[in-house]
Amino acid sequence: MDKKNTLRAGAVAAGTTLMMLLMSSPALAITRDDGDDPGSGLSVFDTIGLFVVAPLALFAIIAGLVMVLDKSKKA
Repeated sequence: MDKKNTLRAGAVAAGTTLMMLLMSSPALAITRDDGDDPGSGLSVFDTIGLFVVAPLALFAIIAGLVMVLDKSKKA
């Protein structure tokens, strides 16, 4: 792929991304709905644990189980 096609593909991708960002409407999260009862917020450690540590631990457990339970012949 030559330089011209690469630049064209990058421009199309950047333009598409920019248009999607500009055309999307805000979530209007400022206004409260009837029956809306939010709980208390998460602390920094809770957030890191929930969105970083838990997925990494789940990935490690699944990968470990796949490696341990692998039935293929060793070469």
